[in-house]
Amino acid sequence: EVDPSLQALESRQEEILKRLHELRSAVDGLSKMIQTPDADLDVTDAIQTGDCFPSTANAADLDLMLGKDYGALKDIVINANPSLPPLSLLVLHSLLCERYKILSAVHTHSSVTSVPENLLKCFGEQTKQQPRHEYQLGFTLIWKDVPKPQMKFSIQTMCPIEGEGNIARFLFSLFGQKHSPVSSTLMDSWVDTALFQLKEGSSKERGAVLRAMNAALGTAAWLVGSELSVADVVAWCALQQTGSASAAPANVQRWMRSCENLAPFSSVMKLLK
Repeated sequence: EVDPSLQALESRQEEILKRLHELRSAVDGLSKMIQTPDADLDVTDAIQTGDCFPSTANAADLDLMLGKDYGALKDIVINANPSLPPLSLLVLHSLLCERYKILSAVHTHSSVTSVPENLLKCFGEQTKQQPRHEYQLGFTLIWKDVPKPQMKFSIQTMCPIEGEGNIARFLFSLFGQKHSPVSSTLMDSWVDTALFQLKEGSSKERGAVLRAMNAALGTAAWLVGSELSVADVVAWCALQQTGSASAAPANVQRWMRSCENLAPFSSVMKLLK
């Protein structure tokens, strides 16, 4: 017979090891958050924390793409200016939540005096938080006075990724989809065109982009290939922020409705109201 006192001791030891594991994960997450670009040591209190639980999740995919680090949660930390929110990153966050178990958090940096309420709750309402080790990926958004969005994933080994398009490409790569060199090049081209000509260009440039999109969507449901891609996400968000969505040609209008029928887009549309 097993000594009851020995069983109690083993149970206590397991509980202590579990708590140590959780503390290690929590400390690792905090260290990643405060070592983001420009040394975010003065990040204010967390505004909102939420979590996403997908119907299916494959941890092995993330380990393959991002590297395995036992006992530590992989954290993505993004700085973005609330005066021009990177809508494509919010859509991609929602899409990632459909695949992985995401620990999401929104913070406000001291460089920002005020942030609209809808941006503070851009990841949804606060929910009961699970222990960090039960998640597959951490996704922290910090509203901060920066000229362009900045992202860090591996604090020790990488420089910040800057620009909405570059960050969107990184996030889209986490879906693990394989694309041909031609398709990848087309996606890159549409992302750059959407951001630099559709979103930031002159009215003449926007008109040219809309005509090109209308032609491309005349024979296809999506901008590249037979499925939604990062090109569609960035282009849709850019079109929304230009204020010219209602004047888009017929094929572009149909494509926009296809995007908006997907839950991640509809949730972002609430921020635009």
